[in-house]
Amino acid sequence: MSIVTISRGSYSRGREVAEKLAAELCYECLSREIILEASEQFNIPEIKLVRAIHDAPSVLDRFTYGREKYIAFFRAALLKRLQKDNVIYHGLAGHAFLQQIPHVLKVRIIANLDDRIREEMKRENISADQARHILVKDDAERRRWSLALYGLDTWDQRFYDITLHLETMDVDDAVSVILHVLARPCFQTTLQSRELLDDLCLSAQVEAALVRDFPKATADAGKGVVYVSIRGSLVDEKTISAKVNRMAEKVAGVKKIHVNIVAHSIED
Repeated sequence: MSIVTISRGSYSRGREVAEKLAAELCYECLSREIILEASEQFNIPEIKLVRAIHDAPSVLDRFTYGREKYIAFFRAALLKRLQKDNVIYHGLAGHAFLQQIPHVLKVRIIANLDDRIREEMKRENISADQARHILVKDDAERRRWSLALYGLDTWDQRFYDITLHLETMDVDDAVSVILHVLARPCFQTTLQSRELLDDLCLSAQVEAALVRDFPKATADAGKGVVYVSIRGSLVDEKTISAKVNRMAEKVAGVKKIHVNIVAHSIED
């Protein structure tokens, strides 16, 4: 039992790898579903979400604390689905929120630009120049999206356990390599690693519950006990604490809440 996240570019065949891997393991294969679930909570119609994926800063800047809300809802939706275990996720920023979870195998799939261009030409019936322009632009926008929302560079290999280059190897080879690595004990779900994911998921659910009223709130959970930190006026400490407790106690799994009010700084 384990989880695999696959980071990929357009026409890099990462989707094929994810789907074949999921079929081999009989795992659930997820991608766009997570973003759509988050968009429903964030109340962005699907067509606007597609636009937002390629133009994150300008779209999200239209909303007050848009970045914080999107991240909170997306993170909560993703972690909730991954809690079930036995999942292959090949969407945006899956590895960004799971760096500290040991049984998650984080994979990066890359392919030669010329191969990607040929694939795009074939699928879209366009010229090589058109395909190259689209792919280069899409790569830059995906990178900008990740940096803008998560402060994470998708090209930074330190965030992945393995990087597979689909040139000398094909999709089946890539699946075989991942299966071999995934069989290692370090990527198997343990009681301790599951508890880490459960705690992380509960923290995310609480932050999502608070984000509309407290966009800069952070939560840290451990075995149902949640520590919430909020920037605010110490004069209003009792009022804020009471409101946070009312909102957070509605989240399933919360047993106890501790609220810490951090005095406003000049930057706030």
